[in-house]
Amino acid sequence: MSKFTGFLCAGVLAVGFMASSNLAVAAGNVTITSLGSHDGELCRRDRAMVLEDPNGTRVLYDPGRTVMGPKDPRLGKIDLILLSSMHADHLGDKRGSKVNAGTCKKPKLKVKTVKYSNTVDVAVGTKAKVISGGEMHYYLGNRTKKAGGNKKSALVLRHGGKRTIKGVRVSIIPALHSNGLGSKFMSGDAKKLFASEGLAAYAGPESGFVVTFTNGLTVYLSGDTGHHANMDTLVRRYYKAKVAIMHMGDVYTMGPEEAAWAVNELIKPTATIPVHANEASTKGGKLQSKSRVAKFKKLIKGASVHIATSGKAMQFDG
Repeated sequence: MSKFTGFLCAGVLAVGFMASSNLAVAAGNVTITSLGSHDGELCRRDRAMVLEDPNGTRVLYDPGRTVMGPKDPRLGKIDLILLSSMHADHLGDKRGSKVNAGTCKKPKLKVKTVKYSNTVDVAVGTKAKVISGGEMHYYLGNRTKKAGGNKKSALVLRHGGKRTIKGVRVSIIPALHSNGLGSKFMSGDAKKLFASEGLAAYAGPESGFVVTFTNGLTVYLSGDTGHHANMDTLVRRYYKAKVAIMHMGDVYTMGPEEAAWAVNELIKPTATIPVHANEASTKGGKLQSKSRVAKFKKLIKGASVHIATSGKAMQFDG
């Protein structure tokens, strides 16, 4: 096991740079690890995260473009994939061939995955189930079957419902965003029609997730969204989320100011993790002072802020 640092803050334990999650399992903690384009950094295209339950169940969130396919050695065993959106940066229209290719600001993503998507490739290769909202499961099931996997592994989850996979409970939370499938993910006449009109196929309501782990920890995954009242009524009051993973890249989602306000005034978690910043937020593993993430961190009141640099294992108790 490599060296790490740890601290306990308001009931949340964060431990970084661990070679394995054995300590997390032994201690009854949930481990959250970013799988980005560059080791030890928070980079422009980073979306994917692995959340591991103390019982060993591993959940991959939005494979996107930085999971290097199903054989990515960082993946390990994956039991469940959560897909928040059909947009290319989440579903995965391309990916890198190896970690650390290109720069943090402009990673090299040369492997095209539009035939099935990086999400489907990873799901088939790891034999993981996939939970998504809206009408996304129809497409995912169809592509999974064509890729040689089990069509029934693509599971739907509607607002207000829940599914439990190997002890980990997943609920869908509404998001304010769009959810169109680009023509490059299509084939045949549909591809030609949508491409000719410059349109995307509507895939049903976009979503975030609330994940409840066996140690009692509840984590909110915002997905791409603007702030909305459900962050107060559902995420805080009903699910009582203690960790909020917030997308805050601006223009396409909340910006750092909006995301910080949502954390401070609506969700009020114990800890928050800013992601989807659409920038090279760190350099040499250190937060850039003029980055969106730095602005977000400065605005947060009360909650501890954890920077999701790739490969850093963050631990959280119940």
